[in-house]
Amino acid sequence: MNLIENTKAYIEWVEEIKGAIKKAQIKASISVNHELIKLNWIIGKSISEKIQIENWGASVVDNLSKDLQKQFPNQQGYSRSNLFSMRKWYEFYSNSGLEEAKVQQLVGQIPWGHNILIITKSNDIDEAIFYINKTIENNWSRTILAHQIDLELYERSGKAINNFETTLPEIQSELANETLKDPYKFDFLTLTEKALEKDIEEQLVSHITAFLLELGGGFSFVGRQVPIKIDGEDFYIDLLFYHIRLKCYIVIELKSVKFRAEYAGKMNLYLSAVDDLIKTDDENPTIGLLLCKSKSSIIAEYALRGTTQPIGVAEYEIVKSIPKDLKPNLPTIEEIEKELATTFCISNGR
Repeated sequence: MNLIENTKAYIEWVEEIKGAIKKAQIKASISVNHELIKLNWIIGKSISEKIQIENWGASVVDNLSKDLQKQFPNQQGYSRSNLFSMRKWYEFYSNSGLEEAKVQQLVGQIPWGHNILIITKSNDIDEAIFYINKTIENNWSRTILAHQIDLELYERSGKAINNFETTLPEIQSELANETLKDPYKFDFLTLTEKALEKDIEEQLVSHITAFLLELGGGFSFVGRQVPIKIDGEDFYIDLLFYHIRLKCYIVIELKSVKFRAEYAGKMNLYLSAVDDLIKTDDENPTIGLLLCKSKSSIIAEYALRGTTQPIGVAEYEIVKSIPKDLKPNLPTIEEIEKELATTFCISNGR
């Protein structure tokens, strides 16, 4: 075979080899991390038992640290503080009543630094497991994980008022409910509390990467002020997204005022139109999210009770600026557009 004449075949072959190597490297790194976490669990458990059961005293950790660093001078992780972290980490989960094997399997899927951050900032085992699962699901860096914890994602997730239970299949309903939160915290906007809807919308789009981070994993941006013609009349959707895991469009309408019952009616119109004019047959029903400055939970519940389209209602908050060290971890607009284009090609069979 003449490689010069078959350049394309050669390049494709090289890419296959590269892909195989990368997959092997990922598997190896996961395996190494799992073994490291397993080792730290064993050490933490042993330290805990020596101090609590055999009453050796906490000073034994100082001696252990010195001996381990002497024996393994080229290995990090055996400092006094890290050994105490191993003990704290083990005791956090061992006191929870969960089966030890299941805990080890779960915590072994994220890096050591993530593990310590989670137990340090979590109030209970349920919160810790929530952040572990979110880290695995979204492949968060430690910086992004810390940011999400600081923004109290656990307290906000699944809190949006919605009618998903009566408008979506059970599995879809549960995932949609977990996807939404309340309130949404737009800590990356430079706006006053009296900002108009169009101002908020403009800044959300201009800060699309940070906005997608706050929305959560799976969201891809489709467009702003998306035009829809219904019986000769023009309507414009504030923000249109596509959710990869839910496999559906999500319409977001911004309201710089308190929620009003009539907003649900207009959202119902938009969802019906998107389902008829944009959604394909193999995609799930479109979901609506009304983001308001404030709301009455009772009025929101009543407004959604009789609607047949899946709608959620949540508040938003404009708070402080996003940390500078978080920005390098966010995807670029080009990356988002590439992901969205790939998603649409797959969904359309291209």
